[in-house]
Amino acid sequence: MRWVTYEASAVVRTGVLDGGSVRGLATGTTLEYLLATGSLEEAGADAWRSPAEVRELAEVRVLAPLRRPPSVRDGLCFLDHLRGCYRALGRDTDLPEVWSRSPAFYFANADAIVGPYDDVPISPGSTMFDLELEVGAVIGRGGRDLHPDRAEEHIVGFTLYNDWTARDHQVVDMAQGIGMAKSKDGAITLGPTLVTADELEPFRRDGRLELTASVNGVELTRGELARMDWTFGELLAYVSRGADLTPGAVIGSGTVPGGCLLEHVDTPDPGDFTGWLQPGDVVSLAGTGLGETRQVVTPAAAAIPLRSVAARSGT
Repeated sequence: MRWVTYEASAVVRTGVLDGGSVRGLATGTTLEYLLATGSLEEAGADAWRSPAEVRELAEVRVLAPLRRPPSVRDGLCFLDHLRGCYRALGRDTDLPEVWSRSPAFYFANADAIVGPYDDVPISPGSTMFDLELEVGAVIGRGGRDLHPDRAEEHIVGFTLYNDWTARDHQVVDMAQGIGMAKSKDGAITLGPTLVTADELEPFRRDGRLELTASVNGVELTRGELARMDWTFGELLAYVSRGADLTPGAVIGSGTVPGGCLLEHVDTPDPGDFTGWLQPGDVVSLAGTGLGETRQVVTPAAAAIPLRSVAARSGT
C-alpha cells in the first residue's frame, strides 16, 4: 500500500492511494497512531472496504506521511558520498578505518518535518544551503538489540527523505564536536508517500530502485539504493544496540553519492561556490515506487545575533 497524509477542506486525514484518488480514514486517525497501535494493516483494509471519504488526489494537499514521528535518526550508509564530500573539500578520500567498523548516524530534528511540496526556507544566516537525496525507513514493529540478518523485518515501509543542510553552519557544528546542530535543524522532507515494504520489495530485490535529485529541472545525480555500503539491516542492528526502536521512528539511509551540492563544489573555497541553493530554486527528489517531491526554496529569516561569552566577560 501507499499511505498518505493529506489536507482537504481544512481537515487532515490519513489514507491510501488508489490510482489518482485517495481513500481517507476517519478524522483524527494518523499514521503515527496506526503504527504505535499495530493497526496499520487493519486500517488499510478498512480504507479499501469502507473509506470515510474518497477524493481526487489533485484536489488535496499532500503532507508528510509522518508529521511528527517519535524520533528521527539519519545514517551514513553510502561511503562514496563521504568520499565525494572529502574530494570537494580537498581532503584525502582514503577513509579512516573507523568508517568500516559500524554505520554512522546522528539524531535529527523530528520537529522539523515538512511535506513533499512545502516551501523550504534557507536556514537563518546560511549562504551555503544544500539538499541531500535519501530514503527513510519507517519502523513498524519495535525492538532492541536486533540482529542484522532480521532487523529489516521491523521496517514497515519507506519514504523519500531530504536532509536539508546549511553547510556553513555544519563547519561550526563539527568544530564544536558534539554532533549535528543548526546545520541540520531547519527542515527534513518526508513523502509524498509511505510505501509499505512489501510493495517496494520487487524493486529492491531486483536492484531497480533508482533515485534521482534535480535542481531547477537539471539532474544532479542518479543512483541506486542497492549501492548502500551498510544495509538497512546493519544500520538498524547498530542503532538498536542497547536502545529501543519504537514504531513510527524514521531512519535515514544517508545521501546517495552525488546527491548533494557539496559533492559538486568546484572552487578551492566552498564559500565561493556559486551553486548553493538560492531563493526561488526548485528541488525535486524521485525514487522508483516512492514518488517525487517538488519544493521551492525561500529566503531565510533574519538571524538574531548573540553576544559571545568573551564579550560578556570583557575579555
